Amino acid sequence: DISPLLKDPVAFRTLIDLLENHLRASFPKIDFLAGLDSRGFLIGPPVAQRLGIGFVPIRKKGKLPGPTESISYSLEYGKAELEIQSDAVEPGQKVVIVDDLLATGGTMCAACELLKRLKAEILECLVVIELKALKGSEKLNSIPFYSLLQYD
Repeated sequence: DISPLLKDPVAFRTLIDLLENHLRASFPKIDFLAGLDSRGFLIGPPVAQRLGIGFVPIRKKGKLPGPTESISYSLEYGKAELEIQSDAVEPGQKVVIVDDLLATGGTMCAACELLKRLKAEILECLVVIELKALKGSEKLNSIPFYSLLQYD
């Protein structure tokens, strides 16, 4: 739960600093950050603004206007669907996906698939917290993955 982090302006600024520094050191060019509904929306835009790039939302089904790409995926407790606007990125654009937490990896994998359909180049999946015992990062296959904090 990142709620305490969001309540503390110094801690939140430090988080954004850490993510910005990691991305600047890792990638010379990023076109967009793509954030997962909903906590990726809290982290992604301030980092994107600092990097001088755009932010693309990946949302739960039925929330985005216009034509969308949609994917259904399994969660530990059922099924869900994610969508991205069909014109959100151009083929070949470099994207980093951001969220607060990686657990089983289902949502992150679905987001990767949506961006692959749009022919984006996924540079990395980036999260604040990783629950390592659930092995979600293994589902990402060859996509680079980075987490600030890991818990077993």
